[in-house]
Formats: sequence, structure tokens, C-alpha cells
Amino acid sequence: MVIARRPLLLGLAALPLAGTPAAASALPPRQLQFPRDHGAHPNLRTEWWYVTGHARAGERQFGFQVTFFRSRVDSTQGMQSRFAARQLIFAHAAVTDVQGRRLWHDQRIARQGFGIAEAAEDDARLRLRDWSLDRADTPAGGEVWTARLPAGDFSLDLRFAATQPLLLQGRDGLSRKGPQPEQASYYYSIPQLAASGRIVLKGQAFEITGQAWMDHEWSEALLHPEAVGWDWIGMNLQDGSALTAFRLRRADGSSLWDGGSFRHPKAGLYIASPGETQFQPRRRWTSPASGASYPVEWIVRTPADFYTVRAVVDAQELDSRASTGAIYWEGLSDLIDSNGRPVGRGYLEMTGYGQRLRM
Repeated sequence: MVIARRPLLLGLAALPLAGTPAAASALPPRQLQFPRDHGAHPNLRTEWWYVTGHARAGERQFGFQVTFFRSRVDSTQGMQSRFAARQLIFAHAAVTDVQGRRLWHDQRIARQGFGIAEAAEDDARLRLRDWSLDRADTPAGGEVWTARLPAGDFSLDLRFAATQPLLLQGRDGLSRKGPQPEQASYYYSIPQLAASGRIVLKGQAFEITGQAWMDHEWSEALLHPEAVGWDWIGMNLQDGSALTAFRLRRADGSSLWDGGSFRHPKAGLYIASPGETQFQPRRRWTSPASGASYPVEWIVRTPADFYTVRAVVDAQELDSRASTGAIYWEGLSDLIDSNGRPVGRGYLEMTGYGQRLRM
């Protein structure tokens, strides 16, 4: 996901919870330290931990999304009452049933504290009622993330084992998200996670294996005044490579800012400079629920190749108005290279198509 993206405290400014914040200042470069920086950073305004992936259970195919968000409430920071809502915790969960051509999703929101919602600062330990996302080191020196989210008509009980080192986005983990220096975030990804576990849909359990992608991002940033939304992809390639591409979008559809990265298992990491990434829509789908029209097939030019990004299922719009306040599209998509060969699979996120984002 991308701040001011990533995939979201999209409509938080519409909630009557935060006062008028002071103007954001540029984030300083810093060396990220782990496991500390897997944990929460409550001194900064917005933060999220975001896991997406694709999986199989026999002939059945699935996409999945697990996202936890933390938001600092500026208007309560000076209050002494233990009941003041200083931090809010949100979470989204979604499953794309490819054969059923259906998206299942659920959401949660609560103030941090009282044993209901927590975001630990020393490592990734997130709780929101009975939903959780945790990171731990393994005895063999690796790491594993565990997500447990029992939702309404579905549930997720998944493990994600690291197979590659984490990837620092931007300049050593400081990623610009606009033309002004304050529009930036601390941002890292863990691609090519080995996924396993169980997905349950309406009481039917599926033991799955697959691949996943994890993003963690935190910032003081607000959207640039000209930005109405963004487009983002995070793709695991079959050869072990990892591709990120994003752009911030104006109301006329032009790009305000763009960026991304490409890491090859042998050639190493390349960080894209502004102007090297381009998104060109090819086919659109209109949501019958919101009326928003989303490009569900793109040509994305990156320093690595010209790729086609194609939604596996068109109807992957999420209505998060009960938590983050926005409607957005986030879904399982295929990656096809310039020779027409399927080379990867991952997630596409598109925001600001129904209405301008408010942050």
C-alpha cells in the first residue's frame, strides 16, 4: 500500500474524531531497526500493516487481504483521561473466491486500549477484538507472520514464512509520495512470502498454500492538494522477482507523482525515479453498488518491462465506510509481460474513483 495510499485511512478526515493537525514537516532519513520497526510508531499520524496474496486448495483459487491500520487522533493527544481515544485501530479482511467470482469482506474499528485493540511498539503484535496479526522469529533464524481473522461468513487462519530479505522502498526505506518533501513515508515490503493455512467460506474449510506480500508503512503525510487518489501494484513474479509500482493521480487522470521498485533474485534492487513509471488504462468495470468506474486492466510501464496488469475478477470493490470511510478497489490480479506471457500474480489497488479521497 502507499502513503498517502496502500493498501488505507482514506476517509478519516470525514470522521468527527481528529482536530486540525499542524502542518506536516519532512520526515528525516533514518536507518530502520528490526524487529523494533515492525512495531507501531504512535508518534506519527497514520500507519498500516498490509498482507495480500493468492492461494490454492486443489482446483480452487483464492485471493486474500489482511490489513491493520493505526491512526493518531490529534485532538485528544493532550488529554489526561485514560478514556481519551488517542489512537484508533482499524482492520480489513477480504477473500476473493475466483471460481465463485465473488469477494467476501469484513471490517473492524476500535480505540486502542482496554484489552480490545492494541498495536505493540517493539514488534508486530496487532489485536482488534478477536482479529490478530503477529510476527515472530523462528528457531532456524527465519521469520513468520500469523494472521487470524474470524469474520462474518468467512475466516482466515494463515501463516506467512519469509523466503527473502525485506525490501526497503524508496531511499533506504524513506519513500516519497508527492512533489513536496513532507509527502513521504517510511516504507518496507516483504515479498515472496510462503503462505499456508486455512480459509473458511460459509462453513467450508480449504487448506491452502500460496504466496503473499507484506507492506508496512507509516507517515505524517497528507495527500497533495491536486491528488484525488492513487493506483498501486505489488506483484510476486514466478522467477522470484518482486515488482512495486504506484502513482498519485489528478482529477483529469494524469499522474502527479509515481514510483516503485524491482528486485531480481540475482540482479538486485532497482528503485524507480519519478517519471519512470506510467499507468495506462485499457479496460474498465463499473460497480453496480457505488457507480464508480475502475480500470481493471492496465498497461504499466516500469524500468523492468511493459506489463499488462489484469484483474482476475472484476468485482473486487470494498466498501469500508463503516471503518475508514471510503470505497475502493483492491483485488487479485495477473501480471503479463510484454511478450504476452503470464509472469506473476499479486494485488492491484485503486482509490479515489468514486470520489476524491479526504485525509
